Amino acid sequence: MPGEDGYAFIRKLRSDNHGTQIPVAALTALAGEADRRRALDAGFEMHLAKPIDSDRLATAVATLAALAP
Repeated sequence: MPGEDGYAFIRKLRSDNHGTQIPVAALTALAGEADRRRALDAGFEMHLAKPIDSDRLATAVATLAALAP
């Protein structure tokens, strides 16, 4: 994303209170435990590491949809 990364974007979304109830997953090549923790701490509900197979992605989307208000 030009100008900011996903972590900055989700922090801004959550802090502005416009997107506090929108469930969001981080989809990233950064796959370590520290990366997972950073994503969750930033405000993502889920951390998904690339490459990701279509079944796992579909399950993640369904899980996030179930969390939506």
